[in-house]
Amino acid sequence: MKHKIVFLLLSMFFFLKSSAQCAMCRAVLESEEGQSTAEGVNDGIMYLMAVPYILVGSVGFIIYWTFFRKKKEIK
Repeated sequence: MKHKIVFLLLSMFFFLKSSAQCAMCRAVLESEEGQSTAEGVNDGIMYLMAVPYILVGSVGFIIYWTFFRKKKEIK
């Protein structure tokens, strides 16, 4: 069961294509002919959005892992 949950979470991070631009950025970048700048801005926004989630998730995992290690040593 845990493997399915982990796979679902990872698949959402890697396979979910979303459009993460504000309305003003989209309007300015859509007027450009070659959409390479728009793709770069969208990738940058997605990168900036993902980093805090990864950091918080890592800290949460470390705290969770430490809690279970101490619990096993007590038994």
